[in-house]
Amino acid sequence: MSRPAQGGHRSPRTAVVVGAGPYGLSAAAHLRAAGLSVRAFGDPMHSWRDTMPAGMCLKSTPDASTISAPAPGHSLPDFCRANGETEPRGHDRVPVELFTRYGSWFQQELVPYLERDTVVAVRQSGSVDGWFEVTLDSGETFPTHAVVVASGLTGFAHVPRLLAGVAPEGPGPDAPVSHSSQHADPAALAGRSVLVVGAGQSALEGAALLHESGAQVELVARTPRIRFGAPPADGLRWQPESPMGPAWSLWAMARYPQAFRSLPQQVRLRLVKQVLGPSGSWWLRPRADGVFPMHAGQQLRTVRREGDKVVLTTSGPGGATREFTADHVLAATGYRVDLTALPFLSTELRARLDRVGGFPALDEGMCSTVPGLYFTGLPAAACFGPFMRFVCGTEFASARIASALTGRFAR
Repeated sequence: MSRPAQGGHRSPRTAVVVGAGPYGLSAAAHLRAAGLSVRAFGDPMHSWRDTMPAGMCLKSTPDASTISAPAPGHSLPDFCRANGETEPRGHDRVPVELFTRYGSWFQQELVPYLERDTVVAVRQSGSVDGWFEVTLDSGETFPTHAVVVASGLTGFAHVPRLLAGVAPEGPGPDAPVSHSSQHADPAALAGRSVLVVGAGQSALEGAALLHESGAQVELVARTPRIRFGAPPADGLRWQPESPMGPAWSLWAMARYPQAFRSLPQQVRLRLVKQVLGPSGSWWLRPRADGVFPMHAGQQLRTVRREGDKVVLTTSGPGGATREFTADHVLAATGYRVDLTALPFLSTELRARLDRVGGFPALDEGMCSTVPGLYFTGLPAAACFGPFMRFVCGTEFASARIASALTGRFAR
């Protein structure tokens, strides 16, 4: 049965937030604090709770792992003090389990009105630009004047075509090939041979967790070498600290994401791909380097099934070929923004979205080329920089969207 959105039918100050991860929860809290009537939908911290491997740690430091709130009192340290948790400090690691508990507490404190329904459709409402019709899996349909898409990484997991081809039923934990986001329990592969493909944090940490859980692990990467971050150094630095380490470039992108939009499009896309690119945190080195075989500079050439095994052929420096055989292949090959992976957006809406690469083109208020349709988190990275991939990006994004929407409604 349909019912009007909060604030009455077609209230001019109603916004819907799709997603209940850090970006969705933060956006909903900021919008409500700005005086808007908000309906937020999703399973709080679902991806963090159900798809991240047990034992994983955030790549960001504790100071950069707070979800932005409209008022003090809801930081990661605040949560730890309020709940008797050990507070990570300085360069301590932030376990995913701790961060998930923090996100759930943030939701209970600031977004208690979160609805666990799933948004199954968002379409233009009639002929009036800027109005949307939202449909839930419960069957309820209602109008709203603004939609904030904060669905996180959902649908964006990337598995190279060659690897996906040996899993016709689709990559997954029970298939011969899976994506790193599909293994919440590394122990499920204990006793099996696993080939990890990738050179980033998820590849290196995933391989370490699998090894520590009893799997026979090898790692294959196309990058010329396997890189780890430098450990924290004492004393004076000539480069300023950023949420992801000391560097002038990182400091500038973290501090001035609004300036990122002024760069040429191809430069932005290259920076999003390369900055904070394939490397592992400094604390991963002793758990990976020299612990299990890692093969850099290997270009994937062929993949085939031989019985219950997967066989990969690669070419290395000088064209030398190698063959790797494993029970299972874990593709830690990252995420690619593809708006067709957001099926709740109607075909008509997606057709009206201008793109920057595969990302939606956004204005200074994070609004797309469809008036009233906003994007936050990873889809905003091509316009506001690579820090939109990390929790610390909520500080800029949520305040910016709240300001843009209040301004829009005032007009």
